Amino acid sequence: MKEFLQRLKKYSQASYRILLFLAAVLIIANLMPRERKFRYEYSKGEPWRYEVLIAPFDFRIFKTSQELDVERDSILKNFRPYFLYDSTAVKKVAQNFHLTFEKKLPDYIKKYKFLKRKVRNKENTRLVKELVDTVLWQVYDKGIIAIPEEYASRKEKLELMVVKENLAEPFMANEFLTLRSSYQFIIKEVAKGLAFATNDFTGVENFISELQLNEFLITNIVLDEERTVKERDRVLKNMALTNGIVLGGQRVIDKGEIIDENGIKKLDSYKREYESRVGTLSQYNQIWAGHVLITLMFMTGLFLFLYFYRKDVFLNLKYVTFLLLMLCTVIMMAFISYRIADVPIWVIPFTILPLIVRTFMDSRLGFFMFVVAMVLASFFSDNSFEFLFLQIPGGIAAIFSLYKMARRAQIVRSAIFIFLTYSVFYTGLHLIREGNIQTINYRYFMYFGINGILIFIVYPLIYIFEKLFGFLSDVTLVELSDTNHPLLRKLAENAPGTFQHSIQVGNLAQEVAYEIDANPLLVRAGAMYHDIGKTATPLYFTENQTSGINPHDNMDYEQSAKLVIDHIEGGVKIARKHKLPQKIIDFIATHQGTTKTRYFYNSFINEHPDKKPEEKNFTYPGPTPFTKETAILMMADSIEAASRSLKNYTDEAIDKLVENIVNAQIKEGQFFNAPITFREITTAKSVFKKKLKNIYHARVSYPEVKKKK
Repeated sequence: MKEFLQRLKKYSQASYRILLFLAAVLIIANLMPRERKFRYEYSKGEPWRYEVLIAPFDFRIFKTSQELDVERDSILKNFRPYFLYDSTAVKKVAQNFHLTFEKKLPDYIKKYKFLKRKVRNKENTRLVKELVDTVLWQVYDKGIIAIPEEYASRKEKLELMVVKENLAEPFMANEFLTLRSSYQFIIKEVAKGLAFATNDFTGVENFISELQLNEFLITNIVLDEERTVKERDRVLKNMALTNGIVLGGQRVIDKGEIIDENGIKKLDSYKREYESRVGTLSQYNQIWAGHVLITLMFMTGLFLFLYFYRKDVFLNLKYVTFLLLMLCTVIMMAFISYRIADVPIWVIPFTILPLIVRTFMDSRLGFFMFVVAMVLASFFSDNSFEFLFLQIPGGIAAIFSLYKMARRAQIVRSAIFIFLTYSVFYTGLHLIREGNIQTINYRYFMYFGINGILIFIVYPLIYIFEKLFGFLSDVTLVELSDTNHPLLRKLAENAPGTFQHSIQVGNLAQEVAYEIDANPLLVRAGAMYHDIGKTATPLYFTENQTSGINPHDNMDYEQSAKLVIDHIEGGVKIARKHKLPQKIIDFIATHQGTTKTRYFYNSFINEHPDKKPEEKNFTYPGPTPFTKETAILMMADSIEAASRSLKNYTDEAIDKLVENIVNAQIKEGQFFNAPITFREITTAKSVFKKKLKNIYHARVSYPEVKKKK
């Protein structure tokens, strides 16, 4: 059953890696740009810096936006809006007038005496209506128009189309009457007719004024908005957008040629045609398939690199998830720069990738990840060669400038190195291309400066990733090694002997770590906390007994052994309670491995020679060390403790002590699970011997001053 569960766990982890792999491939491939990107940069008035540009296909030369605006304005200026002629308007106006006139006629008759008279056997009231009807028909036959506000500025020269009985004819706007001019015409004609018939000029004028004929007038030439908009859109749509063509194989521009207005038009047109060549769904899907294929190959290379050269990372799902997350994040930043025109790709701090990977893992993996990420990100750049030419040295500078992430000043140094690397390589590349320092684009140096400033986000990102993935950075290790840490202060107060022992163990282990390429900061931090469990019962450990009283004298050996062994489990509980990182807890759990409390075990055998001891009562629970650093600590802890019991600190005695302790640990299989070689163990022995001899070297006795007799 246990074997089945192990296999199931192994298969589930493999499936998780495959899913992560495929998810990363699809995410990156979908972020890749589908459209073609024109890779040349140019500006009007500057020389063409690249080789002669030959058109690979036919393309039309598009007019500039200024030319299109002028032509559009000209079209709109000469455009003839459509108006509808309403033949029923005059009938409505006449009918409204008659109704109102009949209603007010009694009052008019009382006030104006001439209305009671007759002219040629025809009543003047009837004459009024006939005169008004006649003039209205004259006015509406000519047409009354109201010019819309948008055409008011060119009213005198406005030409329009009037639709009358489904036939559109052109007219000038000034050929029609307005409401004002039509009213003036009506009162003039009506007054003339009535005055001739009645010979009462004053009364007629007052009467016509009181009729208020202007209130009955409406326009009968009305704007047809729907047809006008439709016709205007049709005319604008048919406007020619191009004014020339370049055939495939023809020269677009020569190297060194000054880019004038015509050159800008041809280059913009070529760029537009080039970038629009992906038009069909089939082409779109094929480009997506190409991105998937390229991304798949690079991701496969990354996984093979991890499998063959960093198996520890490959087998750790947290590390794999972290690396893929970092890769996708970098590609996402490139995608944002590509989509937002105001964010140049040069301000994106891509070098945070090797900096963070270097902090948690190693330089080689950081550089490999950076190269893969930059090749994929280059698809988002206008000039992939220039992008890679600057980014690769920038990544190298980032890795070399941050050997150990232990102080904030190192981030400042990295930012400065990255800025200088970008600047120097850009200047060199420009000189190679142009041969003239005066034509250099100084905006790039501003971009590089912003990039360097953004490098400082590495510091909070390290903290975030530590919390998300349980990683341990050098910054945290330095903080944990600080003796002002609450746990270490408690250790120094409650168990001062153990505290001094931990410091000495840290010094010994750190020197060995430097020699055999282990992590010195990690092993030192682990040494500071490895005996933290002794704070619960400090007096049961020899180094803390200052009064000469030993509590073990009144206890049996098994009970004493249990109290000593319990400092492992107690230390783990204290560490977890104070949320120490798991890597530090590993030092607490493994620093005694599965060895025995040799003093009490041997004493039990000596006192009870005929009784077989219960070995589990005298054996530490383990596990045995499983990293190079925990193995170093086990050796350093035992050697430092045993060195205090030496009576003579001769070279021979120290050599013998180190050899016996380390060889005994090897014989008991304590380093079986640790990735440490015999050569490294031999080197460690040599360092331990050298350090102990320096600590316990013979000192010269200072002579006392003799008293004068």
